[in-house]
Amino acid sequence: MPDLTSKKCVVCEVGGKPLSEKEAGILLKELSGWKISGDFKNINKFWKFKDFKSAFAFAGKVADLAEEEGHHPEITVGWGKVKIELTTHAVSGLSENDFILAAKIDRLN
Repeated sequence: MPDLTSKKCVVCEVGGKPLSEKEAGILLKELSGWKISGDFKNINKFWKFKDFKSAFAFAGKVADLAEEEGHHPEITVGWGKVKIELTTHAVSGLSENDFILAAKIDRLN
């Protein structure tokens, strides 16, 4: 099975089927520090930085990566912290794209 970082995000069909809890749980094991929301509709992670500028610089790298992948997270930036939340709106839940992008985001830091 290929590593998530070797995969590319693909366009999801609107109304397609989201990952099951079991499928999401298996993919989550390939990530470090990410959590699945209680409703299994998103994954999220927090990062800490020494200051706002460092946090914002990381968020900028995430934004550039998201554009490359065509899959866009919710990014919240505060003083010394960044929260990223991934979901696939087209399927109203989680898709493999969320886990691919999460794995690639982890390589940025």
